[in-house]
Amino acid sequence: MSFIDKHNSGFNTRAVHTGQELDPVYGAVVPPIHLSSTYAPEAIGKLRKGYDYGRGTNPTRDALQDQIAGLETGHSDTGFAYTFSSGLAAETALLMAACQPGDRVVVGNDVYGGTYRLLEKVLGPWNLQHQVVDMSDLDQVRNALATGKTRVLWVETPTNPMMKIADIAALAQLAHEYDTLLVVDNTFATPYLQLPLKLGADVVVHSTTKYMGGHSDTIGGAVVTENEALAQAINFQQFAAGASNSPMDSYLVTRGLKTLGVRMDRHVQNAQAISQWLVEHPGVEKVHYPGLEDHPGYEIAKKQMTGFGGMVSVQFKAGVEATRKVAESTHVFRLAESLGGVESLLNYPTAMTHASVEGTELAVPGNLIRLSVGIEDIDDLIGDLDQALKGL
Repeated sequence: MSFIDKHNSGFNTRAVHTGQELDPVYGAVVPPIHLSSTYAPEAIGKLRKGYDYGRGTNPTRDALQDQIAGLETGHSDTGFAYTFSSGLAAETALLMAACQPGDRVVVGNDVYGGTYRLLEKVLGPWNLQHQVVDMSDLDQVRNALATGKTRVLWVETPTNPMMKIADIAALAQLAHEYDTLLVVDNTFATPYLQLPLKLGADVVVHSTTKYMGGHSDTIGGAVVTENEALAQAINFQQFAAGASNSPMDSYLVTRGLKTLGVRMDRHVQNAQAISQWLVEHPGVEKVHYPGLEDHPGYEIAKKQMTGFGGMVSVQFKAGVEATRKVAESTHVFRLAESLGGVESLLNYPTAMTHASVEGTELAVPGNLIRLSVGIEDIDDLIGDLDQALKGL
């Protein structure tokens, strides 16, 4: 990227150009997708530009990793990014790299259901211990860290789906006081709205399936850190365990990242308008959106984010059955898993994304739906919700 000053260029310029060198043979502006599974060396032990086998290295994946590292570290040359076949694959690689059997992870009480299932059902039998706390309560976090050696403090902010906000800088200071790694799941905010590494976090994780890909057509995950020793351990997990993402998935995320800033501006604008409309609806019990001034985390979000995101959760006064009916009555909002695409999606977490935590302290209220607000015209989105909410 010699023609771009990545230290002084803005986010959107870096998103478009980082890792996107012109094809040296044909001058293609969009680099080719390297689908080859293997690469011929110049001679035995003499690789061509370091490439030998696709599980370990691939030019398309390397370009994506450079792109993500440049965006998450905010101009830094010291960041390392590794991409995986899913967000959970990325989380698994990170935890296997950072922890040993017998270690302990302190995790938020509103963490993504898949993350909790990974800790409880997959890594629990491997003897990775975990404790659940409210990350917005610093005293509770301190007490948890003080009870015993903790390897990782795992934070989502905003959380999924309750939209809680955690103070990243304060948690980083607390974690480092106890010699603990602070990991921040930045999927909801994206590096366009929030830079956890700049706020003191040690590691950032993403489901690149969501806003980074942005078009609901690829599955992937990423881990970013400026800790070189940890980066090497994550790189080893990527190679040895083999959960790296494919060249085609890498290309699709790279394509999505080029418009991330433009899309996030519209997501935020629409989500703010919808949250304010929902607050005024007589059938609504509670709107969870950090851009509302009465949100408990509003001031912290305003301090550490450049926008409040495109995710809104809402609870209804009429109860569970009425909420399920609303979830099945929209037309522009599609009832589906996932989030972060250009199209608006509606999710009923209790029976969908968070079914794995039903009956635990992480359980989601049955009268709540989660909205992934897309980039459609706001009048159409509000009109769709209005017709779905009639009769509440």
